[in-house]
Amino acid sequence: MARIFSFRWIRIAAIGAAMALAASPVQAQLVCGAHSDLVAGLAQAFQQKQIGYGVVGQKAVIEIYVSASGTWTMLITGVKDRSCILATGDGWENTLAVAAAAHGP
Repeated sequence: MARIFSFRWIRIAAIGAAMALAASPVQAQLVCGAHSDLVAGLAQAFQQKQIGYGVVGQKAVIEIYVSASGTWTMLITGVKDRSCILATGDGWENTLAVAAAAHGP
């Protein structure tokens, strides 16, 4: 049986987590789940695609997902394929593309 999963709660939970982080980091609760589920949800709900990632030692990977409209999400994934949304926002700008265009070919 196919697993049905609603991603509408991700935006609400992510906003709540961001507000909780700003108010009291000790009480913050992150949205976490299987990496493939979160990535599929970001693609389906927000049309976000991965634009980059970085390795955090041998413990985790940080990924940035961005949509054409400028919404973005930062995920952290541990060695056991469990991911958590660290931050979300609007107004993403690709400064690498801007810098490359400014310097010309």
